[in-house]
Amino acid sequence: MAANDDRRARVKQVLEKRGLSQQASAGDASLSWLRDRFIARARALFYARMTFLTLGLLILAVPVWRVYFGFTPLAFGMYFFMLLYSVANYLTLAHPKYGSPITYVTLLIDLVVMVIVVAKPMTGGGLANPLLASQLLFTTLFALLFPKPLAILPPLLALPIVTRIDQLLNRTPTAIEILTLLWYLALNFIIIYVLVYLNQRETSAHTEVIELQQDLKDLAVVEERNRLAREIHDGLGASLSSLIIQSEYLTSLAKDEVLLKEIGEIKASAEESIEELRRSLRMMREDFDLGHGVEDYVKTFGERTQLPVKFEKSGEYIGKMSPESSLAMFRVLQELLTNALKHAKAKQVDVRLSFLPERVQLSVKDDGEGFDPETKRPGHYGLINLQERANKVGASVNVDAKPGAGVHVTFSVPLTE
Repeated sequence: MAANDDRRARVKQVLEKRGLSQQASAGDASLSWLRDRFIARARALFYARMTFLTLGLLILAVPVWRVYFGFTPLAFGMYFFMLLYSVANYLTLAHPKYGSPITYVTLLIDLVVMVIVVAKPMTGGGLANPLLASQLLFTTLFALLFPKPLAILPPLLALPIVTRIDQLLNRTPTAIEILTLLWYLALNFIIIYVLVYLNQRETSAHTEVIELQQDLKDLAVVEERNRLAREIHDGLGASLSSLIIQSEYLTSLAKDEVLLKEIGEIKASAEESIEELRRSLRMMREDFDLGHGVEDYVKTFGERTQLPVKFEKSGEYIGKMSPESSLAMFRVLQELLTNALKHAKAKQVDVRLSFLPERVQLSVKDDGEGFDPETKRPGHYGLINLQERANKVGASVNVDAKPGAGVHVTFSVPLTE
């Protein structure tokens, strides 16, 4: 038991760390995975920036390199600005709302700095600048972090922008430079295609794994439910059947009327219990027919209690209610019929089961004494139990009751996908 408690605590801790609850859906898990993947890749971007900033510091420190690239004293201010926003971006990566936008904006600033450095007056022009090859890295980073068409567009625009700057500076591209431009464009499209394709495959594979895990969990629940149903049927069901047989045997031996009446009540209780057991076992199965089960119970209840109960059913049952929801609706029906008989002293009860496109609705109306829902009645927990059952399965409940005007209760359960 202690080991299980420790395991549950560890699972809860991991889920809380990932921002999930123990009832998190597959969609929540996928969103968490996508966020974690983005943070991991964005951290890689930070380390790449640090590498480039280290190289940039070397260029600024060596006079020959600084002159070759045409860096002015303003370059030192730009360098520290880049260092500042890189660190700020790293510190905000995990923020669920601002982490992604800040990363995108800072990556755009990096791209602008790259274009400025590449387009600076140099021998051979911007297209001949060896730093132009870093544009491929920007395409890779944009495709990894923001794999959407519009998001990847900025690094692709960097090449025609550099070409246009060359023209504005009266630098006519040579045939080799045009070939270099076409070569870079081809490499860009290859990088984008490969990375977007791999991203989609990775996302699809992860989604499939999440769905398979959910299917396995559902299958385990169904198997455990079926196992419990078999155990209850073979154990408790057999005991109740023996009690009924023994009651019949005692009836044949007893002569006293009072004793016969008591034995008859015991037998009736055992028969009612075994019928309730069978009904509960049927509801534990995935193929439980709610409409037939409700109709059968209403008929049996009316015959046993001699209370006129009218039943109506509308719509078609499409079988999308979970066993828990079916059981909750059935328990509500049992409680409402029992209340109508014992407390409301009703003479007529109308039960309506409606199968709607998005929900299943149970309506129970009696012509009994009624009551005031606003008045607190110590020792009476029917309304509280009703609301608790509704909350547990995500249902809605409406109670329309007035003293002397009967009670009308509507219990509505939404269908699952």
